[in-house]
Amino acid sequence: MDTLPALGHFIGPEHHFVLRVYFEDTDLTGVVYHANYLRFMERARSDMLVAAGIDQRAAHEGGEGAYAVASLAIKYRAPARLGDELVVVSRLLRLRAASVDIHQRVMRRETIVTEAEVEAAFVSPSGRPRRQPREWMAAFEPLVWKGS
Repeated sequence: MDTLPALGHFIGPEHHFVLRVYFEDTDLTGVVYHANYLRFMERARSDMLVAAGIDQRAAHEGGEGAYAVASLAIKYRAPARLGDELVVVSRLLRLRAASVDIHQRVMRRETIVTEAEVEAAFVSPSGRPRRQPREWMAAFEPLVWKGS
């Protein structure tokens, strides 16, 4: 099966994924429900893999493995509301043999709405950590954040 193109794009080493807040994303006050930020960030991470040329689905179906969130620390800074256009900005902080650390921030224009530090571990189909494929490491290496 062919991989669909990425919806987001890289600006330097940062991946930008645009989304709009819909009714289903909000609570009854029209504010984004806190758990939905995790969904937004997951979509952005998945899209970042596609934009980097990584086919996680093929690796999973081929018995190699896939990424799983091993740890996550999140901070909510400002509410997003129904109709807002948001951008999830993702940057790779650290690349290790079996995992990658990613900083993600959800932005509404210049305002940080939510930010998180995510450790994504590469795991075998049985759920045990294993080394990431060599070609994935090569694709990620130039994207590791070296900024200030």
